[in-house]
Formats: sequence, structure tokens, C-alpha cells
Amino acid sequence: MGQQAGTRLGVDIGGTFTDVVLEREGKWYSTKVLTTYGAPEDAIIDGMHQVCAKAGIAPEQIGQIIHGTTLATNALIERRGAKTALITTEGFRDVIEMRTESRFEQYDLNLTLPAPLLPRNRRYVIRERMDATGQVLLPLERKDVEALVMELREGGYESVAVGFLHSYANDAHERLVADVLKELMPEALVSLSSEVSPQMREYERFNTTIANAYIKPLMASYLGRLKDRLADEGADCPVFLMHSGGGIMSLESAAEFPVRLVESGPAGGAIFAADIAARHGVEKVLSFDMGGTTAKICLIKNQTPKTARVFEVARTYRFKKGSGMPISIPVIDMVEIGAGGGSLAHVDGMNQIRVGPESAGSEPGPACYGRGGDKPAVTDADLVLGKLDPDNFAGGSIQLHPDRSASALTAVIGQRLDMGATEAAWGLAEVVDENMANAARVHAVENGEDLADYTMIAFGGAAPLHASRLCEKLGVSRLLVPQGAGVGSAIGFLKAPFSFEANRSVFMRMSAFDGEAVTALFAEMEAEATGFVRGCDAVAKIAAEHRVYMRYAGQGWEIPVPLTAKQAANPDAATYLRLFEAEYAALFGRVVEGMEVEITVWSVNAFTRQDAAERVCSSAPAQAPASQGSRALFDPAEGAVLEADVVLRRDFGAGARKAGPMVITEAETTVVVPKSRSAKVHADGTIEVFAEERSNG
Repeated sequence: MGQQAGTRLGVDIGGTFTDVVLEREGKWYSTKVLTTYGAPEDAIIDGMHQVCAKAGIAPEQIGQIIHGTTLATNALIERRGAKTALITTEGFRDVIEMRTESRFEQYDLNLTLPAPLLPRNRRYVIRERMDATGQVLLPLERKDVEALVMELREGGYESVAVGFLHSYANDAHERLVADVLKELMPEALVSLSSEVSPQMREYERFNTTIANAYIKPLMASYLGRLKDRLADEGADCPVFLMHSGGGIMSLESAAEFPVRLVESGPAGGAIFAADIAARHGVEKVLSFDMGGTTAKICLIKNQTPKTARVFEVARTYRFKKGSGMPISIPVIDMVEIGAGGGSLAHVDGMNQIRVGPESAGSEPGPACYGRGGDKPAVTDADLVLGKLDPDNFAGGSIQLHPDRSASALTAVIGQRLDMGATEAAWGLAEVVDENMANAARVHAVENGEDLADYTMIAFGGAAPLHASRLCEKLGVSRLLVPQGAGVGSAIGFLKAPFSFEANRSVFMRMSAFDGEAVTALFAEMEAEATGFVRGCDAVAKIAAEHRVYMRYAGQGWEIPVPLTAKQAANPDAATYLRLFEAEYAALFGRVVEGMEVEITVWSVNAFTRQDAAERVCSSAPAQAPASQGSRALFDPAEGAVLEADVVLRRDFGAGARKAGPMVITEAETTVVVPKSRSAKVHADGTIEVFAEERSNG
């Protein structure tokens, strides 16, 4: 039995569960296994054998594996990277410590800035200088580089980041350092800022390059081990990685640029939600992904997730913007909240319930897992409130203990606030849901959107438990929970295109617009991006999206302006200005007359073309599903325990509908339908939970 091109495996390593999905002949086979922190590949191998058994195939028949992981993110958060040095321009040693000098918590007199990834004694300088146009002001002497590299070799560094001022405009000096490192320190891994993030703004660029160097040995080792283990188990097929921009890259590129793997799992979820949106013809979507450790919210318009060029990881001040480590790479723009099934609750000094960001993870897990956890997690509250079946969690693979949940809730919250276990669970759940709803409101306002016009798509093991309550809080009337929601990110990996985005920082004012230079720049970037994608797929048709980032002179940040292929190939200053003003007016409501306009960043995203999503047909009305019994379910909007019907998802046929309160159960998650909502099923098995006008009579 040889490899089969149509048989593919998607793997998402999360903080609590590792999700594994097998796609074969149009069918999906999935499982969730607890993440094995010491050797993450163990959970992958376990899950692979489980889904292969379900499909009745051997691992040798898998033709392709696509993987997303939180390992890169966790290594940065936990500071578990390699011994790394930075080589930078003389006078710029402290850029990553000075940051932008902004106060992210304006009125905190004891504000503590996050420590830089590298302490000062691991940051080295050398005499060289470029100007902003790439002209050499101070030449770099090879003998100076050799002397510094010998010092680094004595220091025992595993990885070296090189970031010089304005190297995005001229990388000659960084290349010289790389050549000397290869010659004198061949065992060290090297990251050049001109390759990792060739963009202006040295703080973000240096930080991104250091992060890449810091996790490069760890990720290279892990990816090598994973490839070998899979081959040993029979799955000797190409392995690809999901990157943060929502596409797939080769294992070799991932090992070279591991910083692009930060946020790779959530990016898969956004691709999954965008595919569901296309199948159902929904133009405005709020994707809601809640797993065991975190929840992620993303705006998707016209079936395309919102993207950004900079995001933050490892925020130290309760997810406050500015308190984290900026990473300057293409990324799907989403808000992350420290609220997952394993997020732990406590009562603070003001007798308020707080949840997260600490998580029980998979070891020991929430109190109800019976693995030694004694603090209440969100999953404990969900169990006590009747949202979960203790005998059928994760397909029955994990037995839950409601008594341990109740004990933990009473000990940590109930005794402090004079509450019973149910009231403590209600308080915990409401805090979590309000935190997520508030994050969604803020994100929508920052992007000029009204969530009342949006449809929510919920996925991840915990999201369908909380999504209806979020819809009540946000005024969202329609919720979609697709098939495979519990392992949505892993399915998203299998739906993502191969892609790579090339960026360049070339400053150009519209008054000095140079069409020939623009044409050459776009051609160079398109060749680079297409080359990366062609390395993953030798035959597929490759398309390209072009974008410029523009601003009024004097403004601190730019806005993205999409271009058609024709506008990129035939650049025209008047056209670019018109497009910028239209985008600016859409964002801010007006344009600024008489101001000079600048272009600061140019971008080309190359990707393999995907088949158009097949639209879901309407279903004829069908009989309501039979109830498997009832369960006591706490409805927070009613503030009371109600008797809810229990329905198996497989019994809920296309075209059927049923009013809440109800819980719809399946192996990997549970859909909670409160009294205020009803549910119906579409032809593709997607459950729609909607607000229905009901008479009081």
C-alpha cells in the first residue's frame, strides 16, 4: 500500500489537547488526545494511529501531513529558547530594551516593562552604518566581524541574530556577517533581519529577528524529530507547517523562519471559519475559537480573515496592547483572551472573581479530570452548570468528576464569597463570557464594525459551550457551529493554501513616485514569494495579491491598500492616491485635504488557488430529533436551572429544528442552546442557533 494523494492528516498541538484529523475520499476522521508536553510528537503519533484505525488504513497511505503548533509561542512566553546573541549597529544596543517608550498602562506609577528577550550582556555592537536609502555611511570591516565572531564562539552561543540599521534597504553588511559566522562558527544557527523581517522600524525588526534566532534551535530539533518519528511509524510523507499568515509552508522554511509559526494554530481556525462562511454565503463573520487554554476572536469579511503586519506575543499586563513582545510578520489579525476550558479562577483582593491567564493545561488539568488539580477551571464551572456530560467527555476517553469540580469551586470561590457551588460556577462562567464579549466589542469598535450585523462561527472544544451566551451579550442573532467544530483548526490546516508573503520597506512619497522602480520592486517580491510556494507544490497554479501600506506624511502608522494585478504591473501615482483616499475614508470617515501621502511598505502574497467553496443547498423541513433524555442546565440569562433536552448531533438531521433549552452532544464538543434560542441543521450538518421571536402567551 503506497501513499495516496487524497489522504491527508491535519495536526494541531494546543495547550491542552492535540487535535488530529484525517481526510480521506471526502470523509473526515478525527480525535483529541491530551498534549504531551515533554515530547509533543508522542501525542501526534497516538492521534495518527487512532484516526487511521477509524478510517481502516495504515499510516503508510497518508500522502501529506499539515501541522500547526503552539510550541514556538510557548517557547517565547516561557523564555525556553537557545543561548542567543544579537549583533547590531554601534549605538543601537539598547533598542529592544528602550522599546517605543510608550506607557501601555498610563496611570500605573509602578509600571514594569517586560524584560527584553536578550539581556544586555548578550547584545553586541559593531561599527557600521547605512542610511535610509541603503547608501553606506560607515563601511563594515571584515577583521572587526572576525574578532567579534571569535568572541561569540568563546561565549558558547547556539544561535545568532543579526540586525543592522536600515539593512532592509541594503543587506550587504548583514550578508558579510553571515559569511564570517558560517566560516568561523559553522555550528551556530544564524537569523538575518533582512531575511526574517525586511521592514522599517528597527525595534520591531530587531525583536522579530531575535525571536526567530531564540526559538530556531528548539524548533529545528523538534521538526527533525517529528519527521523521523512519523517516518518510523510508516508516515514517510511530506510534512508542511501552517504559518501565522493563514497559509502553508514547507518544513525546511519553517525550520529556517520558525517565528512565522507563532499563532499558527489560531490561523488554521480562521481559515476554517472563512471556508464555512463561503459555503453559507455569509459576508460578515465573527469567528470564535475557544480551546483548553485560550480563546481567539477574528473578524472575517467577504470570506477573508483580517490580516496585520505586527502582533504581540507574551503580553504581561492582562493582554493589554503594548505590554508584549512585538513580532513583525504577516499574521491573521485576532484578539486572544486568556480564557479556555483549562483557565483557572481565583478571587482577588477586592473580592472579585478573576479567570486566567493561568491554565491547568493537560497536566494536571481542571479539578474534574481527577489528575491532581485542585483549583477550579472553566471546565469545572461548565460541568457543574450542566453543560457537560461527565461520562461522555472527549468521546468518553476522559471521565469527569462533578464532585471534585464542586469541591474546588466551593473551596476557592464559594467560601470567600459565601456562595454554593452552582452560584460560584455561574459567577465564574459569567466573568469568562463577559471578558470574551468585551474583547469582541473593543475589537469591533477599533475596526469600525457593528457586531449586530455579524454571524458568529464557533469552533474549538469549548466554544460551542459558550457561544450562545456570547451571542446574547453581543446582540448577535445568528450562530453557526459546523461539523468538526471541536477540531476546527486542524480541519482549517487541510483547507489552507500554500502561501508566502514577501514584504519590503521602500519609502516613497507620491510627489516623487517612480513607476519603473515600483514595477521592478513588485517583480522581485513576486519572484521571491512564488519561489517559496513553488517549493511546496510543483504543479499548482499560483496567484498573487499585491498591497501597499500608505499614510499621510507625519502619521505614525500606515493603512493597507489592496491593488489589482493590473494596478501593480502598471503603477500610477494618481490611481494609488485615489485608492488610498477611499480606504482612509472608509476607516476614518474623511480624507485630509492638502497633505502629502507616503508609501512605506510593499507586499506581495503568493498562494495556490483553491477550488471555490461549494454553496450549501437549502434543506426540506424534517422531523425534530428524538430526545435522549433531559439534563438540569443552568441558563444564565434566566438566572435559573432549567430542564434541557439532550440530543445527539448525529440524530439531528438536515432540515430539522428544535427550540431550547437543549444540549446537542457529540464526541468532541457540546452545543448549548439556551431558552432564548432555537436550533436547526443545514444540509452540510452545520447547526444554526438563532434567536426566535416567541409569544408569551
